[in-house]
Amino acid sequence: METIAAAAEASALGQWMRGAALAYPVANTLHLLGLVLLVGAIGLLDLRLLGLFPALPLPPLARALTPLGLAGLALLATTGALLFAADARALAANPAFLWKGGLIALALANALAFRALWRGTPPAALLRGMALASLLLWLAVAALGRFIAYV
Repeated sequence: METIAAAAEASALGQWMRGAALAYPVANTLHLLGLVLLVGAIGLLDLRLLGLFPALPLPPLARALTPLGLAGLALLATTGALLFAADARALAANPAFLWKGGLIALALANALAFRALWRGTPPAALLRGMALASLLLWLAVAALGRFIAYV
């Protein structure tokens, strides 16, 4: 990991992210926008699956919110790579960053498993459990992202 981190920092992208006056703050702001899109969309869908807003039909809600969540995820991945390149060696050694990465992997695995199960007729309790896990995992990822600067 240290070799990858050092290469990322030494790359033209890493140098640009550190050297251009607005590169880091703009990437950081867009990263936050991606988080809002992802957690806002998927969080609302998770809450609906947990029983809130029962008057909203689930299939059209999922069709409306899933693309927003995916757009947020794409924005997070892109800006996250930019932010990582700026300070890769320090991030690679940061416990909050490492935990964040692990929880992202769990949240994505949960989302993929949920989508696979959604096509069948899984027990409602299983879907609710996965929705709760999704909500908690993404909120923990967001919190750990804020903690990176303080650990």
